[in-house]
Amino acid sequence: MNKAITEGLQLTPDPFIDGLQNWSSQNGRHGDDSYINRSDAVVVPADQDFGGCVEISKTMSVQPLRWFTRIPVTPGCYLRVRARVKMVSGNLPDVTVSCVPINSGGGVVSGLPQDAPAISLRSYGDVVVVEGILGTGARGGVDLAWDDRVRHVHVGLSLTGPTGGIIRIDDLEVEDITGAFLRDLIDVVDVRDYGAVGDGSTDDTAAFLAADNAADGRTVLVSAGTYRLTDHVTIDSAVRFEGTVTMPRSKRLQLVRSYDLPTYIDAFGDEQEGFQKAIQALFDFTDHDTLDMMGRRVELTQPTDVQAAVGDKRSYANQRKIRNGQIHIQDGPAFNTETHSEACTYDPDRPKELSDVANVSAIPVGSLVVAGQGVGREVYVSGKDVARNRLYLSQPLWGAPSSQTYTFHRFKYALDFSGFDNLQRFVLQDIEFLLADKASGILLPKVGLIFHVKDCFFTGPKDRGLTSHAEGCQGLLIDRCQFLSSESGQDVADRHTIGFNTNKNDTKIRNNRAVRFRTWAVMGGTGHIVTGNHFFQGDTVSLGPRTAGIVFAEPQAKTVFSANYVDNCYIEWTNEYDPAPDFSGELSFGGLHITGNIIFSSNVSRNYAPIHVKPFGSGHYLNGMSITANTFKTIKGQALDRVDLVDTTHADLDYGRFVDVAVHSNTFHGIGKQIQNPVTVPIVSSTGDTTWDIDLSDFLPFGGEARVVTAIVPEGRIKDNANATIWDMPYCAGGIGANRRSVRVNWRVPARGKVFVTARCDAPT
Repeated sequence: MNKAITEGLQLTPDPFIDGLQNWSSQNGRHGDDSYINRSDAVVVPADQDFGGCVEISKTMSVQPLRWFTRIPVTPGCYLRVRARVKMVSGNLPDVTVSCVPINSGGGVVSGLPQDAPAISLRSYGDVVVVEGILGTGARGGVDLAWDDRVRHVHVGLSLTGPTGGIIRIDDLEVEDITGAFLRDLIDVVDVRDYGAVGDGSTDDTAAFLAADNAADGRTVLVSAGTYRLTDHVTIDSAVRFEGTVTMPRSKRLQLVRSYDLPTYIDAFGDEQEGFQKAIQALFDFTDHDTLDMMGRRVELTQPTDVQAAVGDKRSYANQRKIRNGQIHIQDGPAFNTETHSEACTYDPDRPKELSDVANVSAIPVGSLVVAGQGVGREVYVSGKDVARNRLYLSQPLWGAPSSQTYTFHRFKYALDFSGFDNLQRFVLQDIEFLLADKASGILLPKVGLIFHVKDCFFTGPKDRGLTSHAEGCQGLLIDRCQFLSSESGQDVADRHTIGFNTNKNDTKIRNNRAVRFRTWAVMGGTGHIVTGNHFFQGDTVSLGPRTAGIVFAEPQAKTVFSANYVDNCYIEWTNEYDPAPDFSGELSFGGLHITGNIIFSSNVSRNYAPIHVKPFGSGHYLNGMSITANTFKTIKGQALDRVDLVDTTHADLDYGRFVDVAVHSNTFHGIGKQIQNPVTVPIVSSTGDTTWDIDLSDFLPFGGEARVVTAIVPEGRIKDNANATIWDMPYCAGGIGANRRSVRVNWRVPARGKVFVTARCDAPT
């Protein structure tokens, strides 16, 4: 770009041959003295080297020569002032390009340099070139680096040093040399052209804003250097960073047209800081709802406290998303698990609290709670009251003594959202968490709604893939994610990792895959839909034990579990979050529907069962459950005795109170006893008895009693001992035998033949 061409500006001053009335002996401003009719200046019309020129007799210690006409100075434009001079006689002076910066009001801008480096004349008759470059950016090679206060310039020279010499000066030349500094001026605006220094200490905030305001569709270039920004900066233009910026943690850098992670990493020169500053902008941005990592891999040397990165917000409800990248954990002490043990008091009237915690301030929120008695799985510290020495828990304790020692493990997470009091509608998509057995994955906010994790990989979590320590999992969505354990090479009994947990309701867990955790999911709350998932937890131990793949920890589950592939682990249903686990009139185990799943095992013993019910208190019963259209299969090891099990570690079920239990349309391969409810079985008598009994223990699910007979159908003739047909209708009774799992058909006379009896372990409603 050349201002003389593009804007028709006159840059080169009038030739001296036109007269000295256009030349000032001062600053060149209106009203200053000129050289016209002065005895110390004369026009030479025909110098042998210059042609027309001016001859100056140096009479002052500093003798200026400046053009009265003002030349505009615009940010991004650089001018070179050049003159040829030669010494005629007398004392030898110094010569320098000397230009006066003028502000918008016509005054001289103070505090700025006016003189380029001086040239000392050392001989007579030799032509010497004197030049200097001016502009509003502190670029290398710029002699007069000004700021954006400058609007015009009076160009010229100054003679310094001893007086008494005579010097001839050729016509001054002023040339626009912006192209030497800007590689592509049409597309780029450099912050240095607007006063940015880039020395790491000067405040360059205003220069960044000025460059952005002037860009007008062009790209803002942050050239090499370290730029200190002291306030919030929003750049509406596209921006490219060759240098880096520093700014206080509380201040935001918002890049409206270049909002992506690589740009922020370039801006701050550090992956982790760039990631945090990009997240900060995400929560204060109305122009973007998504931070695109652009496939970038971020190396984390410490957990990312998302709320601390945002800084000024503890609650947020607008939809926001981070997508498309990798998070890679680097080994270091910042990811070490923090562990504390404290004696605490427990009151069953406040089942989600621990009191009298002496060192409560040291126990971090988000810690896993472990104790010798009465603590369910995946119970976390959800909050604390330091003044009252009290901890608050994510779930009630089910049978803790009044006092015992508790251990608190605070795992460290790649992304930690626990600083948010409430965070809604947040999405993580297409992110691979490369945890490398060094850190856990995600810690959810304290309270939230519709946190969505989709198409992500949790590879090698040290302890947990995703944790809810309070109520941030309400409406949680996990879709098409891969949970890949760090314990694949360990035997089942030696594993400790858990894929994820929930405490609240209405989650959707869909189409995920999990490999070799101790337990993939521990689900508190109700109203869940778990579908399309494949989770595998086997090992190579012959006839080795298996653990729960998924735990439903609320007795009133109100949950659909369908179309999943359950592989070498079992489904467990408990009431371990019940503060009063004994049944006392509330709704008991009900609302769990296990439908259309593949439930597979290999190399297990006959005692293994893929569906467990585990009451933590007495008196409970099945109060609405369906197991339908599933495929149960086992290979290589022993044939399974049956697929259902009541774990009586803590208590048994009340088998005589089952209600609405539907178990049918399942297929069984390698299973000895195939459960059904209702169940239809044949009874055959060839000896002529008045009572025909059959034990249904092998068929009725979960040890249920044979409570009712709903149908009896003879196959062929029923005959008496005289071989006559019996036309009488028998009557039936359930609950026969010591275990009440047999039914009896009663005849008026001794009878022989075959009937089919349909019986149930529940009382249908």
